[in-house]
Amino acid sequence: MKMKPLGRTGINVTEICLGTMTWGVQNTEAEAHAQLDYAIDAGINFIDTAEAYAVPIGPETYGKTETYIGNWLKRPGKRDKIVLATKIAGGGGQHWIRDGSAPNAKTVRIALEGSLKRLQTDYIDLYQIHWPARPHYNFGNSWNYDPTQTDRAEVLARMEEVLESLGALVKEGKIRHVGLSNETAWGTMQWLRLAEQKGLPRMASLQNEYGLLQRHFDLDMAELCHHEDVGLLAYSTLAAGVLTGKYLDGKIPAGSRATVAKDGFWRKSSHSEPAVRRYVDLAREHGLDPADLAIAFSLSRPFMTSVIIGATSLDQLKADIAAADIILTADDLAEIAAIHRDYPRPI
Repeated sequence: MKMKPLGRTGINVTEICLGTMTWGVQNTEAEAHAQLDYAIDAGINFIDTAEAYAVPIGPETYGKTETYIGNWLKRPGKRDKIVLATKIAGGGGQHWIRDGSAPNAKTVRIALEGSLKRLQTDYIDLYQIHWPARPHYNFGNSWNYDPTQTDRAEVLARMEEVLESLGALVKEGKIRHVGLSNETAWGTMQWLRLAEQKGLPRMASLQNEYGLLQRHFDLDMAELCHHEDVGLLAYSTLAAGVLTGKYLDGKIPAGSRATVAKDGFWRKSSHSEPAVRRYVDLAREHGLDPADLAIAFSLSRPFMTSVIIGATSLDQLKADIAAADIILTADDLAEIAAIHRDYPRPI
């Protein structure tokens, strides 16, 4: 398993990160622990979760995934084997999470203390802001995104307040490093600027969606992250399973994510289906599983720090981890580029 530097932190993480958001809805605690055991034995040292998980997020699933992980972490010898990442929610419309308030000086501490308790650990290696508390283009919002309605002064003041709170928690040893999720280029640069100006923690990473169907990151974000040493942690590389081809022709397999959640299925549409079909055909022409092609492509990107994989079975997990051994040739990448040229923005 290849190791990559996590921004400028001095920490190295595996290029595959174990995602956990299905644990508590599609996966039992026993299944979650089995996935953790297998991933660690396979050489993975990076685990990502969030206070808002499991997905679909709601009052009844809030904190469930962290609790499952915490029960695994309390076993002797587990905590020091992993780089543990979690996220603070807020400002995204979830009224059951601190009344839906955006992260601020008070709620950052409350959220972190809750995560530490559920995870049964004294510190978080990477504490991330789950989404901006302002309009943004992630989660399929690029077709109606309007940044002109954002109050610049208010956003910057909130960023500074949150960063100061994170800085205090870093000094207390409860957080080692901080990161972003679902951010934009402008937003990321403001976090970096404030950190430099105020002597506050620097954002080490950015967890955004990236994969064959969602490649906004190739442009301004790739340039920013390259020059500023902010590592991409790519989520939904399989587009919520859409890129496996299992939903083609209107199929909804039993036990799939589509059976338990509407979340993510804006990725499955009349616009994306022709692109998915082309990628699936390409994979099969080369004797690859479509999921393996998608993961291998994301791992090939020069700005990639780690690809977050999620699985609902050990067989899926084993296959996803094995995709790290696949090396795409220049011809493979040229064929992918040709499909992307035909379908540059299908979702």
